[in-house]
Amino acid sequence: MTSVELSGVPETLLWNLYHRAFEARQPEPVLADPKAVELVERIDYPFEETFGAPDPLLAQGQALRVRTFDDAVRDFLTAHPDGTVVTLAEGLETQFWRVDNGRARWLCVELPETAEVRRALLPGGDRQRVLAQSALDLSWRDEVDPSRGVLITAQGLLMYLRPPEVRELIAGCAERFGGGALVFDAVPRWFSERTMRGEMRTKQGYSTPPMPWGLNAGELGKVRTAHPAVGDVQELPLPRGRGAYYGALSPLLGKVPALRNMRPTMTAVARFT
Repeated sequence: MTSVELSGVPETLLWNLYHRAFEARQPEPVLADPKAVELVERIDYPFEETFGAPDPLLAQGQALRVRTFDDAVRDFLTAHPDGTVVTLAEGLETQFWRVDNGRARWLCVELPETAEVRRALLPGGDRQRVLAQSALDLSWRDEVDPSRGVLITAQGLLMYLRPPEVRELIAGCAERFGGGALVFDAVPRWFSERTMRGEMRTKQGYSTPPMPWGLNAGELGKVRTAHPAVGDVQELPLPRGRGAYYGALSPLLGKVPALRNMRPTMTAVARFT
């Protein structure tokens, strides 16, 4: 067993892992993630005492969101098999073990405390590196060879940044990685506002950290104003899942303008010229 002690935003990586592993244990999971199951069994952390019993709906939604990122990375690796995938603040995400093609290079940019946890639990190989610094310290760009294509992912990151920081990060990526892309997720403004008021709390007392950056589905075009090199910005639809909600209602919500912002999260891709 490996003891993990984190707080604040870094602790959310354990929430994500917990729910991903729960979904992976289902008879017909929407995301096969045996590595996540293995990690939960190895980590000495009071998951249920902190987060409560896993919510099947939340767990499936989390796994479907992750699948959206996986699909985007697979598409990139098909077009750029020797390219570089830069993952910003992925925590204990196990995407490498699900989608790696055996050729691409992966750079994980983590805060020092989460970098230490990741290195202990998910040691990398020759094509994997963990860089211990904030994603807002744009010097990480100097570690990336853009000649064979670059895809940057920011899964569960941007909502925890202040709006000027989000803009600066997107601009920094667009400025340096022409022809590349950034895949990111965002919460709608109502969700952001609830976290800022401290209203997202479990019965066990765990409180979701404040999320200063909210973006409604109809505001995706604003992302292009971050930098002239930000070209196309498109939402990536959530894959269809199990049950009435994720099998029928959720896909419908994404298509009806008046209902799109009812969803707690959306995933999008910004392509750079």
